[in-house]
Amino acid sequence: MKELALKYGCNPNQAQAKVFMKDGSDLPITVLNGRPGYINLLDALNSYQLVKELQAATGKVAAASFKHVSPAGAAVATEMSATLKKIYYVDDLELSPLACAYACARGADRMSSYGDFVALSAICDKETATLLKREVSDGIIAPGYTDEALAILKSKRKGSYCVLQINPAYVPNPIETKEVYGVTFQQERNNAKITLDLLQNRPTRNKDIPEAAARDLLISLIVLKYTQSNSVCYVKDGMTIGVGAGQQSRVHCTRLAGNKADNWWLRQHPQVLALPFKESIRRPDRDNTIDVYISDDYEDVLAEGTWQQFFTTKPAPLTKADKKAWLQKLHGVALGSDAFFPFGDNIERAHRSGVDFIAQAGGSIRDDNVIETCDKYHIAMAMTGLRLFHH
Repeated sequence: MKELALKYGCNPNQAQAKVFMKDGSDLPITVLNGRPGYINLLDALNSYQLVKELQAATGKVAAASFKHVSPAGAAVATEMSATLKKIYYVDDLELSPLACAYACARGADRMSSYGDFVALSAICDKETATLLKREVSDGIIAPGYTDEALAILKSKRKGSYCVLQINPAYVPNPIETKEVYGVTFQQERNNAKITLDLLQNRPTRNKDIPEAAARDLLISLIVLKYTQSNSVCYVKDGMTIGVGAGQQSRVHCTRLAGNKADNWWLRQHPQVLALPFKESIRRPDRDNTIDVYISDDYEDVLAEGTWQQFFTTKPAPLTKADKKAWLQKLHGVALGSDAFFPFGDNIERAHRSGVDFIAQAGGSIRDDNVIETCDKYHIAMAMTGLRLFHH
């Protein structure tokens, strides 16, 4: 196929939308089901690059959950605890390594992943398709599908679910262009390789970055390579737990991603796991309710008497002291930044979310202050010398 007509552009009023290859060659994607939109394809092409690089860097199959051209979450295949299976709503499913990767990618930030576009680094299997069928999602891209998986996905959304297959051998032109306000921009593609070599410069007193932490730092940097900048990414055990994208201030980005990481951890609190939900409450409504429950204003919501909509009995609030004590148990988190940290306040905020390992570009005039703050908390930091802005 040399040209693909789309439903519309970024918005319904932007008609005559299509994609094509400027050199007249065939597109590297095939539509197996549904009809993709403009943003669907932006998500698909960015997310597939991400998971392809994750698998190449770690040797494990990978998955990503994309929304508005940034990852809500990404992960490689990993062993999932019983607690994670419960909070990701997959404790009743048979899971393949690829299905585990997607469950973890979506579970990083389930609220943001609502209506996502999914990317898989390997052929979609029945287990992953079965998991995906019951989630609210706009589409999927993968290098292939088993017959069973394709049949399951084609039945999703009354047969309209978007299923794309990409040619895994496709190699894009090394020079890329785009148009803004009628002006054409041109640059070399960002083909920077994210490898362990980037983690060798460790100016902090603590220079110990274990193998698992180094893997998580690589994951964070690869995720950042395809996240709208400014961006910061928290990773633990092979999965993102907080991605902050598109912030003008880096500390705001660190806070946003850190708050998501905190929520991920608080969802595992015994009180949250024991919430007495009514059987009729759907997963998205449970996610939204849990988000309110662990927020600072939940006691006000309780006072308004809205708990009866969701719970069989009135749950005790999770107090600020409860949350602080639980968050202090979170450790071993890896954090990546797409550019240098200009102030030590970023490190202070990262420390509150259990960060023990950091990878960032370095090169700020305040690097000494950043290093000093890392040393204050015994954080091991690598300065990569590589900026990863993405726009």
